[in-house]
Amino acid sequence: MENVTMEKGISIREAEIKDLPTLLKFEQEIILAERPMDPTIRKGRVNYYDLGELITSKEAQVLVACSGLQVVASGYARIKEARHYLDHSLYGYLGFMYTLPEYRGRGINAKIIEGLKNWVLSIGLTEIRLTVYDDNEPALRAYEKVGFKKHIVEMRLATDPNS
Repeated sequence: MENVTMEKGISIREAEIKDLPTLLKFEQEIILAERPMDPTIRKGRVNYYDLGELITSKEAQVLVACSGLQVVASGYARIKEARHYLDHSLYGYLGFMYTLPEYRGRGINAKIIEGLKNWVLSIGLTEIRLTVYDDNEPALRAYEKVGFKKHIVEMRLATDPNS
């Protein structure tokens, strides 16, 4: 993807290894926001992603939004294998969607999704999916705004009364 500049001085580009320290902070902010919605996330420091691998992989694309030189948002698409009974064998899976609080509400996430969608289509895939917590109303609204629809609700039953 070539560097795309939006209005208000925001540009979208592919992530580089030099962005890793900022992206690792974004990952921890995502985990911090999701912990109250998911009691099964282990206590202490955890990582969801191998960001270095995603940045360098030919099977994924990580995009960042920048205001000047500052990285202010992120997202990735990666190729995932679909369940054997579906009408597609591979699909694009989106994740790591994060925008700094002071940059939210400006359409930056939508531009990142657009760039990721273009990458998914360019490699011949026709299905794009993501997961989001049902309690995460702002994220649900943002994804619905760009065309995503609820598809499956995953439910859990905790057999440990402390969970």
